[in-house]
Parts: sequence; structure tokens; C-alpha cells
Amino acid sequence: MNSYDVAIIGAGAAGASIARELSRYKLNIAVLEKEAECGFGVSKSNSGIIHPGTQNPPNSLKGRLCVQGNILTRSIAKELGVDFQEAGELIVIFDERDLPRLLELKREAEALAVPELRIVDRGWLKENEPNLSPEARLALYAPTAGIISPYRLVYALCENAVRNGVEIHTQAKVENIISLSPARELNARFEIVTLKGTFRASYVINAAGLYADDLSRMAGIDDFTIRPRKGEEFILDKKKQNLTRHLLFPLPSKTSKGILVIRTADGNPMVGPTAEDAKDKDDLSTSDEGLKKVFSSVKRLVPAIDEADIIAYFAGLRPVAGEDFIIRYEDKAPGFINVAGIQSPGLTAAPAIARMVCAMLKKNGLNLRKKIIFHSKRKKPIHLFNIPLSKTQRFIRKDASFGDIVCRCELVSAREVSDAIAGGARTLDGIKFRTRAQGGRCHGTFCTTRLMKILSQETNTPLTAVSKRGLGSEIVKEERTP
Repeated sequence: MNSYDVAIIGAGAAGASIARELSRYKLNIAVLEKEAECGFGVSKSNSGIIHPGTQNPPNSLKGRLCVQGNILTRSIAKELGVDFQEAGELIVIFDERDLPRLLELKREAEALAVPELRIVDRGWLKENEPNLSPEARLALYAPTAGIISPYRLVYALCENAVRNGVEIHTQAKVENIISLSPARELNARFEIVTLKGTFRASYVINAAGLYADDLSRMAGIDDFTIRPRKGEEFILDKKKQNLTRHLLFPLPSKTSKGILVIRTADGNPMVGPTAEDAKDKDDLSTSDEGLKKVFSSVKRLVPAIDEADIIAYFAGLRPVAGEDFIIRYEDKAPGFINVAGIQSPGLTAAPAIARMVCAMLKKNGLNLRKKIIFHSKRKKPIHLFNIPLSKTQRFIRKDASFGDIVCRCELVSAREVSDAIAGGARTLDGIKFRTRAQGGRCHGTFCTTRLMKILSQETNTPLTAVSKRGLGSEIVKEERTP
């Protein structure tokens, strides 16, 4: 049984950011993730918006961490070779009687030090967002809003953490957390029982997303409950990638930032999400009601949006535990830190959350000694879909597998698939999230069998073991003769 200085439960955006930040120090660190791959929980359904810090109460923890995270994400993305685009956001109103509320949002954001905010009029909107409804009167413009691939960011953080000595254990669902008395184990406070064995750690960080309340109860802390809030979203064909120039928001409600028109890092516009409280933490179903609700809202923003342009439906669950994030060192369970209720803007805030957790660990006895050598950089992966043809030709001359196109919809080569597997992809979804293969209009009709063969060959596993997202989602079943 190995003992660690720190065990992080959950390898989503928050857990991965914490792992990478802690890997700067001379520590033994383990990340325990219940899914087949990192980022397969809440983070896989993230819209990829790097929020500027608007639409958060000025005295809130999430507001402060959002603004800090917006700044940090830029440098982290550059270090790790992940594309970040500054898109800017517009919070749009259709009635000038809503201007006081828009000005209130501006004042609250300015109190959080969100920069360069301004109210823009109908003339500015017509010139800079030509497909926006002519009924839109005014908007709050926040130019520092950005977009990023949430999947590729999480994978980059995890890969870099591993390069700096972190161990990541997938399919390691936590079944129990046992507090150890000092007399029994001098170097560890906790024993963490998982499906992959038992781990000991001096400090445990609970970043388990939708299941953070369950993990907290295992440690003896039972003062919050995660209530899933479902959001249904719809991805549009990439041919509509120039539909908008900014991230478009309506006025927010008490429970949601509203139903948006979203630019994504992969080019496909996305519309949604809904915000409906759910009971089941595994309910990722979509509905006709959700579709109607989303399109009735987004057509008011951009009338040219058409349901015929949808290429994918999906739903995600936000881990709601109240109005604000829960990030705290638990005195009732010394050594245990809860990082819970990390809903929007959790992706943006993640690097600032990581720094906050490091400060908590240091304050509560963990010796943070910086490594002499910390590998902060990661080589940027090659994606043919975002480089010019002339550069693609140079890659093909060096390696013919760049010219072997596996996914025609998204222009993904065999070499990119192999690189994704070398980086940790072990499922078809893992390949898709890293490369975009299967992410186009045909949904893998052309490329799935080829992807399965490559994954089978390069991981030395039978085709019958190749799965979409882990155990229980295998694609083909072995037939046995009587």
C-alpha cells in the first residue's frame, strides 16, 4: 500500500488544476478518478467559456476566483499548448427599461475588477454583431471573455502533472475514506478504499464534482448536499461557425446565466443550456421540451439560427451546493479539504482554485518545497483542422501518417489519433475529445471502425474491449458459437 502526501479525488478541471499546481513541489501526489479517463465527469459537458467575471456577486468567492482564473488561464494555455481565443461577451437587452439591471451588472463586475467593460448601443451592435436580432437595443460588452476546449485543457493539465511526478489512477472509484489515528500510521491521516486498491494520504482534496457530498460524508463532514442541475445544449454544424462574433447572453436569472449562443474552440456554434433541477446524478437525457426552450430563446438573440443545423444533442449536470463555491479546510477532519459545488464559472476559476488550495495546505502544515526543476511547458499537439494546408503538406512530407485521414468531417489524421493514444486516450470518447474524430455531422459513421482498430493495435487490447467511455460501453460483442 503506497502512502502519499496528497490524494486528489476527481480529475476534472478543478482536480487537474490542483494536481498540476501541486506538482511544482516536492510531494508524492495521487489523483483518483472513478471514470475511465480524466475529464469524463462534469467537465466533459462544459461549454468552454472562460468568463470575464460578470454575473457574479461582488462579495462572492466564485466571482473573485473567476476574475483571477481568467487571467491565469491565458498563461497556462500558452504554457501547455492549448488554444485560447479571446471572444468577448455581450449581455443583451431588448428593452431599454432593463438598462438599470445592465448597469447594476456592470457595477458589480467593476467591483470585482473586471476590465474594459462598457455599454454598447444599437449602432455598435449592428456593426460588430450583424446577425444579432435588430430588436436588441443595448448590451454590456466584456472583451476579456474567451473560449477554450475544456477537454484538451484538462488533458493538458493532467499530462503536465504526470510529467512532473503525479500519479493518476483511473477507474479508481472511492468506496470509503477511513481516518487513521496517529498511533496507527505516523505518515498518513487517511486510508482511501477504491476499486483499484487502498491508498494512504496525509491530506485529501475532495474535487469529486457531482459526488463531492458523498465523499465528504465518508470523511465525517455532512453539512452540504450536491443537487444536480441539468443543462441541455445543442451543437450546430461547423458551416455556421461565423454565425456570431461574440458570446451572446441574455439578462441572467437567479439560477442561470441564461440560454446562450456560444462560440466554441472547435468552430461549431453551440446553443443552450437549460437550467432544470434534477434528482438523478446520472440523468444525461435530452428532451423535446429542452429543445423547444433553447430555440425559442436563442432565436430571439439570433433569428438566423435553424434547428436543421443541429448535429448533436447532449446534457450536462452542474454540481450545485448553494449560491457559492465550497472551498475549505475541514477542522473536523484535519487534512481534508472540500472543493465542492464548483459549477459555473468553475472552468474559469480552476487555476485560482488550485492556488487557493495550495495556500490552505501550506497554512495547515504541508511543507511546500519547490522543485529545482519544474517542467512548465508542454509541446502543442498538432491538429490539422486548425493549421493551413501549406503547413499540413510539410507535416505529410515528414510523416505520411499525417496524410492518412481517418475522420473526414473534422480532418483528423492517423498520426493525430496515435498521438492522442500516446497521451492517454483509452476510449473512443477520449480520442474524440482530444482530436475531434467522430465529432462531425456523420458522428463517426466513416471513422469509428478505423479508430477502433488503431486503438486496439496501439494498446494491445482486443477489439471487443474497445469502448466508447469505459466499462459497460463496449462497441462490439464477441459472438460465441454453441
